[in-house]
Formats: sequence, C-alpha cells, structure tokens
Amino acid sequence: MRGHADQDRQGCEGQGEVISQGQPRGVPRGEISIRPVPLSFLDASDEMLQSGFWGHFKQAHGWTACPFEVRIGSELEGTTFPLLVLTRRLARVFSIAYVPFGPTLDPGTGRGELLAGLSRALRGSLPWGTLFIRFDLPWRKQEGGPPSGVAGPGLLKSANDMQPANTVVVDISPPLNRVLSGMKSKTRYNIRLAEKKGVTVQEGTLEDLDRWYSLYEETGRRDKIAIHARSYYQGLLKGSAGYAVASPRVKLLLAWHEGDLLAGNIVAIWKTRAAYLYGASSGAKRNLMPTYALQWEAVRLAKEAGCTTYDLFGVPPQPDPDHPMFGLYQFKTGFSDHVVERWGSWDAPFRPSLYAGYRAAEALRMFYYRRLKKRLKARPRGNDV
Repeated sequence: MRGHADQDRQGCEGQGEVISQGQPRGVPRGEISIRPVPLSFLDASDEMLQSGFWGHFKQAHGWTACPFEVRIGSELEGTTFPLLVLTRRLARVFSIAYVPFGPTLDPGTGRGELLAGLSRALRGSLPWGTLFIRFDLPWRKQEGGPPSGVAGPGLLKSANDMQPANTVVVDISPPLNRVLSGMKSKTRYNIRLAEKKGVTVQEGTLEDLDRWYSLYEETGRRDKIAIHARSYYQGLLKGSAGYAVASPRVKLLLAWHEGDLLAGNIVAIWKTRAAYLYGASSGAKRNLMPTYALQWEAVRLAKEAGCTTYDLFGVPPQPDPDHPMFGLYQFKTGFSDHVVERWGSWDAPFRPSLYAGYRAAEALRMFYYRRLKKRLKARPRGNDV
C-alpha cells in the first residue's frame, strides 16, 4: 500500500507559486507560499471537512485530494495553516477545484485579497486545465457587517453554495439539564413525549444501512429531495472506522418503536464539534416524535464525547412561512435560536470564458433540482459534492 503522501498528491503535482498580497488585518504582511503535505498533516484541523479523513473519503467518490500547508509571511513571523483542496475531472480534459469549508483562517478584513492571493498561489499546483477554484467558506458573517465582505480581485460569488451557508448551532458546553432548558418549550415537550411513548434510540451498524437507506429513499420521494447513492453513506460509515490516522466518529442513530424503524440520522463527531449530516424518517407514527428523540440522543452522545457544539447543518436564511423549508427552520431552531450565517461559496476563475459556460450549466442544473424536480419523482444522484 502506498503512503499517504503518494496517494494524496496524485494529479496535484506542481511547483506552486509565491505571490505578494496586500495587508489583511490580523494576517502577517508578506508572501503566500504553499507546499504539498501528506493527508495526515490535515488532521490537526478543527474542521472535519478540512481533515485528512475527509480527503481520504472523497477520493473514493470521484475526487482527488490535494493537501497543502499554506504559509503567509516569513519563516520566522509568518502564519501557517493546513488546506484541503479537492479536484475533479470535467469532460476528461478540464478540472474543477473545490475547498470544502476552507480556508479556516479568517483574516477579518482583506478576505477577498487573501482568497485571490491564495488562488494564484495554488494554481500552479493544480491539474492542468483547472477552470476555477471554489472556496466554500466557514467564515461567519458579523451582524451589521458589509455585504461585500469577501469581494476581491478576480472573485465571484458562486451561484450555488456547496455547503449550507446558514445553520443552527447548539451550545452543548453547559450541563445537559441546562442545554435542555435552553430549548424551546415545544421541543422539550416533544423530546419527553417520544420517551414517554416508548421510542428508543440505538446506534446502528453497517448491517442496518439497507433499512436506513430505504427510509432515506422514502424521505427523498416525500420531500422531493435528491440523495446520494447507497455506496456514499456506506463509505462514510466504513471510512470512519478504517481510516488509519485520526478519524471522526460517524454514528448511525436509529429510532425504534415496537420493532418499527421510524427514523434515523447520520451524525459525525470530530474533536470538540458534532454535526448532524443526514436524516431519514418514516411517514408512520410521526406523532411519536422520533426525530426529536434522535436529535436529543445525538446531543447527549456529543456531550459525552467532549464536544462543545452540535451543528444542525443547514436552515433557510430567514424564517419565511412561504419558504418550502420553513418547517425545517422551525424544527431546528427549536433546539437553539443561535442561527449562524456564513459567507458561502466564492469562485476564483482561472479560465474565464470556460468558467462562464460551466456557471451557466450549473445554474440550469440547480434550476432543475430546485424547481422542476419538485414536480417529479426524486431519485438518487451521483456523488458530486
């Protein structure tokens, strides 16, 4: 078996570039330089989607992981951070590059200049024919901040955010009784109702995946959402157990009642953070509130593992009753009213004319999935994110 460094750099070789940048506040003045590193180098990241595990997992689903160390400034006074870039072939000739929830370093100001400089530094180390690089930023917006807080030379706001730009984060650092008391009264009531009615939550295994996936297909048809192929979720569960270095604890939680599987969630625990990734539910016995029991059990397990936050991973941007996902907004904000708004995805095109064609095709694809497909039967999609 080849070492991590050999696996990780396939398709990502290049000399890199050193570029000068302006002076973002909080980031040292100087040059941006990059160097390839083994995937395991990324496991120091606090962000799971920037970890070596995530790169390892995505390589099994059509992407090539390119791990780097980024340095801003001099050897003595500079700042360094790990960066995972994923690349994927497009029409055999071209490629796209994607940075999931990265970079984790937020300069506060000069964000656009940092991203523009970073994209130029990375370009020489990405596959020939890369059309653009997309940064899916984990950076939080500050209330009252400028709407153009990420604008910079050569940067465009993506038409589609790859990861949810808005989410609900539950602070689980206090004792569990205080975490529970901080939830809305209806949420607390439904958690207790599920317990009173005999709903139990158990951790599933790979042997339970078929039943969970059938439930997830039902959820997709009912809610008109696209889902990945079964192999994607199997790879996520198996990968967390088989990755040789640091890996998250990915749990399949299942809610049962009298032998009936009512709902199931996939939850990831990474260092001090936990996140709800995927959820499936049956149309039967919904009055027993199994989804509330699942989320409470996830909170309990995350707390037990030493986590301080639980990310419910995605809500609509505003509490708009006309929004098709308004019910989801109400459900998730019942666990916490702390709604986090991030800057979303931003693109740095390397080949502007070809990028424009890709962007137009992507817009059509999103129109299909978000509008037309709502009127059609939902069906599994390929592993594209």
